[in-house]
Amino acid sequence: MKVNGEIHEIELEPRVSLLDALRDHLSLTGSKKGCDQGTCGACTVWVDDRRVLACLTLAVACEGHEISTIEGLATGGDLHPVQSAFIERDAFQCGYCTSGQIMSAVALLKEGNATTDEEIAEHMSGNLCRCAAYPNIRAAVRDIRDADTTTSGRA
Repeated sequence: MKVNGEIHEIELEPRVSLLDALRDHLSLTGSKKGCDQGTCGACTVWVDDRRVLACLTLAVACEGHEISTIEGLATGGDLHPVQSAFIERDAFQCGYCTSGQIMSAVALLKEGNATTDEEIAEHMSGNLCRCAAYPNIRAAVRDIRDADTTTSGRA
């Protein structure tokens, strides 16, 4: 598996989810196991720059693909601009959904799907926040959308 730019060789049973492989075999615990049914988005990661729910994705199906997790967003100790915006806007409360929210937010910005609050809400609708930090999450996304485009597109 190639995760966050590093190749990992692990032996897994065919039924192991990507989420369990990341958390239990690679110790990448940023992606959370919320519902384990694909409805909360806490486990959102990217496979080949496409958002996926890691709890519903088999790890063996990811062989030969690039997997990106929340741990791979920061560069050289510098937070990704979306991570910084989440902190500045207090876009998390308990923090459980935060990694999935950030992974989705970065993706929707890259996709150009952050034109309006309604569009942000629609494209983030697969990520639930039980603390209801949605206004702050949308504000963080708007901050990056409205910032210099050279920083908002960084992966």
